[in-house]
Amino acid sequence: MLRKIGEKNLTKMTGARFVAETLKGYGTTHVFFMPVFGILALKELDELGIKRVMVHGEKPAAYMADGYARIAGRAGVCMAQSVGAANLAAGLQDSFLAGSPVIAMTGRRAQAHQQRHSYQEVDHRGPFDAVTKYSNAITKVDELPHALRQAFRESVSGAPGPVHLDFDGIIGQDVLDVEGDLEVIVEEQFKNIPPFRPQPDSDSIANFLKIINKAKKPIIVAGGGVAHSKAGAELVALAEKLSIPVATSLNGKGTIPDYHPLCVGVVGLYSRWSANRAVSEADLVIYIGSSAGGMVTNEWTVPSPNARTVQIDIDPRELGRNYPVLAAIQGDAKASINKILELSESNTERDSWVKRVQELVSGWRAEVEPLMLSDSSPVRTERLCRELTELLPSDSILVSDTGHSGVWTGSMIDLKHPGQSYIRCAGSLGWALPAAMGAKCAAPDRPVICFAGDGAMWYHLTEIETAVRCGINTVTVVNNNHSLNQEKGINESIYGGRSQGSDDLWIFPEYDFSAMAKSFGGLGLTVNHPSEFSGALEQALESGRPSVIDVKADIESITPDAWKP
Repeated sequence: MLRKIGEKNLTKMTGARFVAETLKGYGTTHVFFMPVFGILALKELDELGIKRVMVHGEKPAAYMADGYARIAGRAGVCMAQSVGAANLAAGLQDSFLAGSPVIAMTGRRAQAHQQRHSYQEVDHRGPFDAVTKYSNAITKVDELPHALRQAFRESVSGAPGPVHLDFDGIIGQDVLDVEGDLEVIVEEQFKNIPPFRPQPDSDSIANFLKIINKAKKPIIVAGGGVAHSKAGAELVALAEKLSIPVATSLNGKGTIPDYHPLCVGVVGLYSRWSANRAVSEADLVIYIGSSAGGMVTNEWTVPSPNARTVQIDIDPRELGRNYPVLAAIQGDAKASINKILELSESNTERDSWVKRVQELVSGWRAEVEPLMLSDSSPVRTERLCRELTELLPSDSILVSDTGHSGVWTGSMIDLKHPGQSYIRCAGSLGWALPAAMGAKCAAPDRPVICFAGDGAMWYHLTEIETAVRCGINTVTVVNNNHSLNQEKGINESIYGGRSQGSDDLWIFPEYDFSAMAKSFGGLGLTVNHPSEFSGALEQALESGRPSVIDVKADIESITPDAWKP
């Protein structure tokens, strides 16, 4: 039954019941929380069939909500009490940097108790202001409907991102445990990304195409906006119609198949040299759904600062932020690409440029092939990446940590099937293990494979217990070189070579992560030789348990520095 404008349908209920019914209405299936927050709300969530995942730290709660949001395409929800709020804010850095819709709920002491040394009270407004699009304090139950709806709207609209709701009461009880006359309204449009698909006008498209048509060596850089918009098929169609090679950011990886003849791979700081050289040699760079930030441009060297660029982005603030643009389109990636496809004519006169880019890609593949085929033990990480390329299920989700893991997965693992997905850490080492658990909650029927180094695993190892307790059956592949070998060069340069002093800064003792997984009740497997990995991955995927594959990796298997002019 439809309500008339201005008509209200108020019901007496607690703030906790209102939160539970609203989350249910917006499609939330899981919430991730660190005790203690909103016990009455957690009870109501359980009664409505929403699963509650209790974790061992606030940051993992935020990471799980982030992984959930990226795969579900809707807001993930995490919670913490007042004293844990700043920790939760720290965990939102990745969703903020990656543009992921997360709703963080925290408790705070009421204003009357502020500035009085209240128990466990630290002003956490500043930390949340730094990592959210919207942060609001809720002091009374009747403020809740507006604030919660606004949180959903803000999190998914425009460039998605995290938001924050701060409830009076250390555990939010001053709002959640109080009754009010409330109305649950679910704004259907704001359930998923994107709620809007703004289309560019024809004049903007005509100007955009005029510049592209004059270019002899154009290249597209597809970013996370293409992934958010689910515009992969349209991106490929555009590249093929206009004969334009495509590089991607890490967030855009998978929007064009890695083996497509026009795909040059990930560009920027975590990249293949072939992609960086192709972008540098282009006479026009077409950014679609990419902010052209430091990571995708290798600190604004790829392309050079005076490069000719055009840009499409749903957020007008990003247009021309990092490179002056010859033409800019404010619009949704899918809607904008479809408009370009509609108004453009095929271009078949770029064969020499396409051939040049393909030669660069072939040169890179030939260079890394011997390492990808290495049978040495400990395992070369290049070979591990080759095994994963061949063995990842066609509908799998690959979740990567940062640092070396981001370089390995971004540049050396190819996604061969359109049903595969890739999400990666935007900066906080240790993100991948809990984020993979969130991704699995969002897509329980898809295989989820986490790729992380041993350095990353030490951050949130205890969440394996959470996975076992909650039946979140991810597979974690540990690139275990018992070190932070990404730091080898910088430490040894300071010490003038290898020494005990430099080794202390990046080498760990050797530990058995498979045994640790078993101690938590999961499946633990060890791989000492490349030939053992296939069987281990098959066993892990078929086990129906949270699994850890401890791959004993070569400490000297270090990613090369990103190419720059």
